[in-house]
Amino acid sequence: MTADDAYDAVILAGGAASRLRGADKPGLLVGGRPLVARVGAAVAGARRVVLVGPERPELPTAITVREDPPGAGPVPALRAGLTRVESPWVAVLAADLPFLTSGDVTALRGRARGRTGAVYVDDEDRCQWLTGVWRTAALRAALAGYPGASLRGLMDPLDPVRVRAAGRPRPAWYDCDTEDDVAQASRLIEENDA
Repeated sequence: MTADDAYDAVILAGGAASRLRGADKPGLLVGGRPLVARVGAAVAGARRVVLVGPERPELPTAITVREDPPGAGPVPALRAGLTRVESPWVAVLAADLPFLTSGDVTALRGRARGRTGAVYVDDEDRCQWLTGVWRTAALRAALAGYPGASLRGLMDPLDPVRVRAAGRPRPAWYDCDTEDDVAQASRLIEENDA
């Protein structure tokens, strides 16, 4: 990895998990491992991992920051996380992606070269903004003048490469917002590991 290819990761882990009745979503076990540990493993090649949210024992080497006020949403969380990013590229990820792998992050990094970023799209071509890799400088510049609260409003004008996940039972962008999502992800992981 050259200095120009180096990347950091920002993992957003401070949401309220309202559809999970306030459960500690990053700590939920999926296939026997906490969600946030799975995401951390996917960015093991990052120079530094910045966790936005409460400290997590699952990621003891992560730099922990909080948005102000805590729970203010993804844009303030991203703004807080970027204050600790030093590499030219940054992976911006949710903490609840059970199927994200290092190969998925590598694919995004490869597709982002020569552009401002790359982001996964779902089966309906909707960008999944919390599964992307971005030029740090471009993202910082966009944030500096951005008054809104929507990640789409912030990131869409940067015109990232839209990346389709390779065909597999559950894609990299699959997140766990409900108890059903967690159960389905666990079932699939257990079936594939059997």
